[in-house]
Amino acid sequence: MEYVSNYISPLGKMLLAADDKGLTGAWFEGQKYFARGLGSEYEECKLPLFKDVKCWLDLYFSGQEPKFQIPIHLIGTSFQQEVWELLCEIPYGETRTYGEIAAKLAKRRGIVSMSAQAVGGAVGHNPIPVIVPCHRVLGAGGSLTGYAGGVERKRKLLELEGVLSEAVQSDRRG
Repeated sequence: MEYVSNYISPLGKMLLAADDKGLTGAWFEGQKYFARGLGSEYEECKLPLFKDVKCWLDLYFSGQEPKFQIPIHLIGTSFQQEVWELLCEIPYGETRTYGEIAAKLAKRRGIVSMSAQAVGGAVGHNPIPVIVPCHRVLGAGGSLTGYAGGVERKRKLLELEGVLSEAVQSDRRG
């Protein structure tokens, strides 16, 4: 069974989803791929997990780095899961490029190279943005590109963490 709850963030309403294993989704209302993967049968309830997720998000949006982990249950292809695992390794207040993640994934797999575009596709389908920090991934040269929740949300999340360089802040191409 899947469960849902709503959270009102400073960047808009979010739909939280979970199953018995952990958090499966945390989508901004109106974002690309909103509620993708959420089954047609779910119930709204007050799971203890949702209380923890909301506490984590409250801390995060107040400008603090949450010091506890949320149990997550990422559902996707094995490639997507590998990429999402690498996203979880990006520390608070730091960024990586799609190319850096592709290179790290290629090294882990023992291959010469990996497509940054393929990595970008997996990053874009991350069902738990903010907690699985896909907003910390930048384009080549540190450009602010793509975010399923919208580039302005990505900019605000990076500003909240204090990691925007002048180059990124001046890049309005999205």
